[in-house]
Amino acid sequence: MELSGEVLIADEKRRRLCMMAVYAEAFFVALSPWAATLALVLGVLLWLYRFVKDPERKFERTKVDKFILVFFFFSGLSVFGAMDQYFSFYNWYNLAGAYVLTYELVVQNLKNREEVIKLAYILGSSAILVILYGYYQYVFGIDISDVAWVDANIYPELRKRVFSTWVNPNILAGYLNEVICVTVVLLSRAKDNRNKILLGVFAIAAGICLAMTYARGAIFSLGIILAVYGIVKDRRILYASLTIGIIALALSPALLDRLTTIFTRMDTSSEMRLAIWEATIWMIIEQPFFGIGWGMYWLVYRYYDFYINDPNIIIYHAHNMYLNFFAEIGIAGALSFFYVFFAAIRTGFNKGKDKDADDAELFSNGLALALISVALGGLTDNVVFNVPTSILLWFTMALIMKRESLCTLQN
Repeated sequence: MELSGEVLIADEKRRRLCMMAVYAEAFFVALSPWAATLALVLGVLLWLYRFVKDPERKFERTKVDKFILVFFFFSGLSVFGAMDQYFSFYNWYNLAGAYVLTYELVVQNLKNREEVIKLAYILGSSAILVILYGYYQYVFGIDISDVAWVDANIYPELRKRVFSTWVNPNILAGYLNEVICVTVVLLSRAKDNRNKILLGVFAIAAGICLAMTYARGAIFSLGIILAVYGIVKDRRILYASLTIGIIALALSPALLDRLTTIFTRMDTSSEMRLAIWEATIWMIIEQPFFGIGWGMYWLVYRYYDFYINDPNIIIYHAHNMYLNFFAEIGIAGALSFFYVFFAAIRTGFNKGKDKDADDAELFSNGLALALISVALGGLTDNVVFNVPTSILLWFTMALIMKRESLCTLQN
């Protein structure tokens, strides 16, 4: 039965209210977790109200829905094997629930290319504020002597590492990598000189802020991505990245010293990662199917620790995204998540290949490159351990998958 014009108009108003919540979550996810959570809750309530007003409403589907359900089921099943089931369950339904609801809120309410572009501007505006606050921290001082982000004995000249609105420099670096990847794709395909200048300045500003984090893994992974993208897509990106990188290293001996330690010597951070990975592999071997429980890494690690041997030091994650997922939620849960993750990357690159692709398609292409930065960064860190980062990840995957369905409908 077709809906009347008045009913359609009323539903469109409700959908736009849902999109206001989506916009708010997109803006605040990098700035204020509490505000982003509030926007998500309001958005879900408004979305449910749409279903109440129209019981015959069809549920929008994407090609990875079944795998999302598998991930949600097996990650929940891991709770039963957790050392602290109450804590694990509390984290599972709060976090896994937020991930899936964020995904569905975008998929069920995003309607057209114009809204995709609006989300791109909103995410970009949020990123500008994050970068500016990073500069503020660097100028007015963040003394690392009060935190444990770097081995002061090996890096005596390194006194500042910015983290902006994020928890620590490594998480900020992972976020900036995603921002830079999206910007580079848009820059390489920009036709208007004004847009080229604005995007170029923004990319350089984000790159300088990334250098201020001194996050070795993130910087190297971004370097690899830009080199490959430059060779395959646009040599100008390769040459510009090399030039900016050389200038940055020449101006900052501390940055050069920190980066070269990957090849010349080991510091406590590198040694600890190797020890943590070995311990995590043993967790997976001993509990391969259902894992140690959602969010239980910090509690279980002490029983596998052979490196630190200090019960007062808590290791919250495996410093490797892949090992962390397999350890906590088991083989089935981890594989289902990574299927969704890599399917989003593949889907994002199916769009925006032709020279006449519109901005929405290029944005999807850029988001896919951003996910590749997460995939590479995940080899040496687990930035999705951070809740806003993981919410942004699911938001990104939803945008890509919904973008594909919009293209299918409009072609």
